[in-house]
Amino acid sequence: MSEKASGVVSDEVLRSFEGHRRELCAYAYRMLGSSFEAEDAVQETFTRAWKSYSSFEGRASLRSWLYKIATNVCLDMLDGPQRRARPMDLNGPSTPDSSLPAPEPDYVWVEPIPNALAFGADPAEAAGAKDSLRLAFVAAVQHLPASQRAILIMREVLRFSAGETADMLNVSPASVNSALQRARATMSKVQETSTVSDAFDENNAQQRKLVDDFVKAFEAYDMGALTELLKADVALSMPPFSLWVSGPENIAAFMLGTGHACRDSRMVPLAGANGLPAFGHYKPSDSEAGVWVPWSITTLELDGDRISGLTFFLDTEKLFPLFGLAPELREAR
Repeated sequence: MSEKASGVVSDEVLRSFEGHRRELCAYAYRMLGSSFEAEDAVQETFTRAWKSYSSFEGRASLRSWLYKIATNVCLDMLDGPQRRARPMDLNGPSTPDSSLPAPEPDYVWVEPIPNALAFGADPAEAAGAKDSLRLAFVAAVQHLPASQRAILIMREVLRFSAGETADMLNVSPASVNSALQRARATMSKVQETSTVSDAFDENNAQQRKLVDDFVKAFEAYDMGALTELLKADVALSMPPFSLWVSGPENIAAFMLGTGHACRDSRMVPLAGANGLPAFGHYKPSDSEAGVWVPWSITTLELDGDRISGLTFFLDTEKLFPLFGLAPELREAR
């Protein structure tokens, strides 16, 4: 084969890989709980697939073959006891007057993932993927051993057959079914205590109004209006701090006390994270009037006509570039 023809084939192979990038990234994110590690896993998957493409015999689909490689990459990355979590997975709620503890390392926490990294252009596919990318689901999956994690996601989320899953993991279908039963039992126990949020649909006028009302109340720092929007068992958390607060009145008290620096914040709408409404949250600069600086990626979990979860991801140095956000906002002059 000529060098030019070889280059054309190479480009075609790489394009065929790229067509699966988003779904592989979503899969790796569910496995690893980190959008950054998920991107690394997909890149390593493509590198391994490229190097071994000559051995791909087409007995399985290219998609299945890439998932097999991605699974091995994720299992390699999960070779250790550490699992990512949410603050409410680690301890009980704090009182609203609690001072902030020392931050935990970033590898402790489930991170958000931009919708654009995880969802394709097909709205129907995005709707089907949202539930399994919820923060509570991803955190619950982290309770499973790595191989059970892979099997649960392949069978319950991606709908691979027991035979296909067994082939990807080099085990028997019977082993897959046995592991799936154990994974389901663990997930049932874990999810009993997890907040269940509704899938967010931007075309749902009630949900859209709820989100808009939250932004108005938060930017005005109107705690009366804000608490009216919150569910009775709403939870507020702020990774990398293990502290979290539950209940509308406690959240209002926290915002007026320890969290008072959020007064006069600005919320920049994002295209979504984990299938949830999400914002780039900027707070007033301590050093310059008319300037707002990065504070968090904020996500909302919805339950009917109320907000059931508020998560403020404070690692802005990593997360603001990931979401394509500006390093500051300035008042128009």
